[in-house]
Amino acid sequence: MSLNALASGLAALDITLPADAQHKLLAFRDLLLKWNKTYNLTALRDPAQAVSHHLLDSLAILPHIAAGNLLDVGSGGGLPGIPLAIARPELAVSMVDTVQKKTTFLQQAVIELALKNVTVHHARVEEMQGQYAQISSRAFAEIGLFISLTRHLLAPDGRWLAMKGVRPDDELKALPADIMVEAIIPLTVPGLDAERHLIILKAGS
Repeated sequence: MSLNALASGLAALDITLPADAQHKLLAFRDLLLKWNKTYNLTALRDPAQAVSHHLLDSLAILPHIAAGNLLDVGSGGGLPGIPLAIARPELAVSMVDTVQKKTTFLQQAVIELALKNVTVHHARVEEMQGQYAQISSRAFAEIGLFISLTRHLLAPDGRWLAMKGVRPDDELKALPADIMVEAIIPLTVPGLDAERHLIILKAGS
């Protein structure tokens, strides 16, 4: 049943994935729920709900993921980083979280799912080094804080991808003058009856 729900959800999102990627997504879902019993990684316990609220919700931004490496900030249970990495095996995905038990889970997921394109960091993002073409977050922090903590990591011409529920107009009004909103994209996630938006931002010169 889960495979049918995932396949129909992907079709509704106009995303085509090979069968092995779909099976890997469900294996990740099962791993997340198994570890969740001990580690409290997500409030969801229902496997069917996890397909829509975690897998499809993460993959809704896939059409807006560009070429170039991606840093997922405050990855927690690996969302959206791991679903994106499964869907785009050529995409180099780094995930960072400050909570040790969450990065322990992420490392285990990377091993069990044989994700060669994923790196996990147990660190405070403001202390990280490196340059990333795109930096994503899902329910990590308000947008201004997300940008200020990660600005040193954004490559020239890079983009921030902030996943939000309702359109965060107040947060956008409070941004520094040199931060430009490139796009505000309403997302419709199959099986999820809630507002979702992707906010794409760039830094001015």
